[in-house]
Amino acid sequence: MALSYKARRRWSLFLLVIWLPIYIVIAITILALIGDLNKYLAIIVYAVLGVAWAFPFKFVFKGIGKTEDGNKEVE
Repeated sequence: MALSYKARRRWSLFLLVIWLPIYIVIAITILALIGDLNKYLAIIVYAVLGVAWAFPFKFVFKGIGKTEDGNKEVE
């Protein structure tokens, strides 16, 4: 899936502003329904879920901090 730089920037903004809060609510709700977990197991589950959401969207975030020609953005 080849997205343009502009499209990837828009998708990354959508994912961070809209999808991530929804994902957090879903993850917390599911873990609350499971019930009490060992505190160490709960930390591991939250850490895995905290990182796992980004893996399917790796292609969207790749190179977002750079300009279209590949140079690093200057602020």
